[in-house]
Amino acid sequence: MNDAEVLMNPNDLVQFLKKNPEYFTKDDILRFCEENHVEMVNFRYAGGDGKLKTLNFAVSSKEQLDTILSEGERVDGSKLFSFIEADSSDLYVIPRYGTAFMDPFAEAKTLNILCSYYDGNGHPLASSPEHILRQAEASFKKHTGMEFKCLGELEYYIISKEETFYHRSNRIGYHESGPFCRFCEMRTEAMLMIARAGGKIKYGHAEAGSFTKDGYYYEQHEIEFLLTSPILAVEQILIAKWILRRLSVKYEVEVSFAPKIAIDRSGSGLHIHLLAEKNGTNVLIKEGKLSDTAKRMIVGILDISDAATGFGNTVPTSYLRLVPNQNAPTYICWGEQNRSVVVRVPLGWVDGVDMAADANFGLKRRSEKATRQTLEFRVADGSACIYEMIACLICGAIHGLGMNGALTKADELYASRNIFNEECTSFLKTLRRLPISCTESADALISKRKLLERDDIFPPGVIDDQAAKLRAYNDSCLSERLRRDETLFTECAEQYLHIN
Repeated sequence: MNDAEVLMNPNDLVQFLKKNPEYFTKDDILRFCEENHVEMVNFRYAGGDGKLKTLNFAVSSKEQLDTILSEGERVDGSKLFSFIEADSSDLYVIPRYGTAFMDPFAEAKTLNILCSYYDGNGHPLASSPEHILRQAEASFKKHTGMEFKCLGELEYYIISKEETFYHRSNRIGYHESGPFCRFCEMRTEAMLMIARAGGKIKYGHAEAGSFTKDGYYYEQHEIEFLLTSPILAVEQILIAKWILRRLSVKYEVEVSFAPKIAIDRSGSGLHIHLLAEKNGTNVLIKEGKLSDTAKRMIVGILDISDAATGFGNTVPTSYLRLVPNQNAPTYICWGEQNRSVVVRVPLGWVDGVDMAADANFGLKRRSEKATRQTLEFRVADGSACIYEMIACLICGAIHGLGMNGALTKADELYASRNIFNEECTSFLKTLRRLPISCTESADALISKRKLLERDDIFPPGVIDDQAAKLRAYNDSCLSERLRRDETLFTECAEQYLHIN
């Protein structure tokens, strides 16, 4: 990391240690804590419910701090994951030094550090969500020789008491500014905290959803991150969710990442952008056009997309978002700049065109620029088990890159326009539909399990456990009932308001 990168990096440890977090060592953490008078250390790790857990340590000596940083601590895995039995539940949580950041909410000087799970034999816990994603990432590299990178778009609602000040009821709030966007300052405060915690943010903005109901005001926002490795992509979302929820207490509001909180209003998705790199070069574009590699990846992801809902859309209200004409996918296809598809190819900045020069009277800058093209998976939502869901996408990409006839399939599944336009009626009849309930999602997950279990990415028990959770909702006919009965929907939406 050069001096300029250190100077502009808001993370306290980067500023102090003058190095990239991936090179942090135990001695670096000890020195930082000693010289900055850190009083508390928190181990943080995601449980089976997708939320960050906390184990607190009051720092009493350098020796004690050295011990916990070297050896981690024991936890009861049966209280964290449903697939771990109580009679063999002891796990270790081991800190990963490069994830350390100062807690923005603690009164005492407190260092947070993310941890990995290890079993009683000292091996990475094969069934832990983080390890599943690491296995998927390694498998992609082994089979393709390429690196997989991704980012998330985190959508959420802020829920407050209704006020008449600059009232903006039931209007499209996309990219709205204050004072018509009431909570833009809360969003920007959260973004600064996330950045100090190590999150790499692209931008934030108000989203389309804005409405009032029963004396409450609902305002939708989005924070989009920068491309990075799969593990970091997931963990910056987890930290962002934690920060937004903690910050909501200060603002006396609630924050919800639920997929659907009002039957006739915009839901909240968790869109994932992804790409593959070979020797640092984005391989999705070749000679100015979408490459065959990109098309093969798309087809593989489409083929596995129904199973991916098993980890990406995990509550009954998820399937009220996946309906026609709601800017969410329903049928399995892909397209360019098309929001009714499962995989969208968004604008990626045109090679050879310098718009900044045109906008700034001939401003000169570097002539060559790397393509920023990504593929956008539009199905998942805020209920997602994010580690496992992205692992599913990687499994799909591997599957597509090795699939016979993938390019022909890509042509067959290409949607040139909104698939619900009248002229697409015949095309629509050729497409498979995404699951419409948790029950159907479980069936799809079981049917595609061989693709997920290759290279020991997903342990069989994890697939079985997730399918059992989904089937327990017994929601085969629930979506239609919820659409007809607003009272029933309100009860259901409240139940899943703070899922994951």
